[in-house]
Amino acid sequence: MITQPYQLYVERTEPSKNMARYYSMTIEPTLFGTACLTRRWGRIGKMGQEKVHHFQREEDAVHLFLDVLRQKRARGYRPAGTNRVIRTA
Repeated sequence: MITQPYQLYVERTEPSKNMARYYSMTIEPTLFGTACLTRRWGRIGKMGQEKVHHFQREEDAVHLFLDVLRQKRARGYRPAGTNRVIRTA
């Protein structure tokens, strides 16, 4: 049984490169009591892609969740709204 909710939504935007990407992850219980990590990614505003991982133990799902989170932060993904470029006159 999932002891606490795990959800993440991060974005990476670079207007000079026409880049606007998102990445989201959630860990949810399945009908059989196992953990399911769902990852979604793509261009902001588009459907994107999805990958689902099933785990017997919640700890294994959390381990992958944190590993992917570290990778995304290293590549420049940040929580939505913090990637905006502020221009001054």
